Amino acid sequence: MKKFFQEFKEFATRGNVVDLAVGVIIGAAFQKIVTSAVNDLVMPLIGVITGNSNFNDAFWILRLPEGVDAAQVTSLATATELGVTTFNYGAFISAVIDFVIMAFVIFVMIKALNKASSLKKHKAEEAPAEPATKICPYCLSEIPYGAKKCAHCASDLTDGPTI
Repeated sequence: MKKFFQEFKEFATRGNVVDLAVGVIIGAAFQKIVTSAVNDLVMPLIGVITGNSNFNDAFWILRLPEGVDAAQVTSLATATELGVTTFNYGAFISAVIDFVIMAFVIFVMIKALNKASSLKKHKAEEAPAEPATKICPYCLSEIPYGAKKCAHCASDLTDGPTI
């Protein structure tokens, strides 16, 4: 059991897990911002265009309980109080718009991260790698690139012909 908790402690304190936790927390906070933007900015505009004062509360009455008249149902809150079965299409459309905005923002962020990553890789590939070997100008044998003396002919390579 002690080994189990030790393994859990190692897992929980790894950098990736901490990064993931931070990402989830920031994502949840960002989700609140997007939801507010949809509910407080986008949906009122859609409500004005469609003629509803609050499009989030747009619904259709599916079934009225006994003794309830359709004229009594003036809002979604009233419908819920009276036990009316409703089809809440406004809330659904709001959730779909919320999802589309979040998906678009995540797509843009991932695209930017991939672009930055590919630029970094491209920059690393541009730097020419130092060759591992060179040819001795005296005996034409292959020797390590940084060699100062040829291992084959014992020539001094610091002051002579270079190839």
